[in-house]
Amino acid sequence: MLRVGLPVAVVVVVVDQVTKLWILDEIVPGGGFAVTGFFNLVLTFNPGISFSLFQSPVWGRWVFSILALAVAVGLTIWMRRAQTRWLALALGGVIGGALGNTADRIIHGAVVDFLDFHVAGYHWPAFNAADSAIVGGVVMILTESLIFRSRGTVDVDDNS
Repeated sequence: MLRVGLPVAVVVVVVDQVTKLWILDEIVPGGGFAVTGFFNLVLTFNPGISFSLFQSPVWGRWVFSILALAVAVGLTIWMRRAQTRWLALALGGVIGGALGNTADRIIHGAVVDFLDFHVAGYHWPAFNAADSAIVGGVVMILTESLIFRSRGTVDVDDNS
């Protein structure tokens, strides 16, 4: 299943890093512009993790990078043992997202976020392509676990 999931991880990292390079070239930190009535492109740096939790520019950069790399290794081992293409694709998305954000932490000291959705004055925290791949991958993993497996539609070897 590595041949299924690893290309997904590579594509996610490439798309994530190319879009971030474009944003870094086009927008000054803290700046941005409206694209639609509910969507802006902005440039923010998140030294923490999801939703800007646990922000620590001093130690967080390295702790979160090491943690993300360890998770990516663990997910790659899981992918190798995956029984379905669906799970391998999902794990590839999560791995690619983790590696994309880790590259930011190492290069910039924080994760580059730029997608800003809002409605009625309420803004969802800015995010990026890597974050989208992580969320999409987790949703796919949960879907397989909760729906496909409960219906018996996924072949699983219980001896592994």
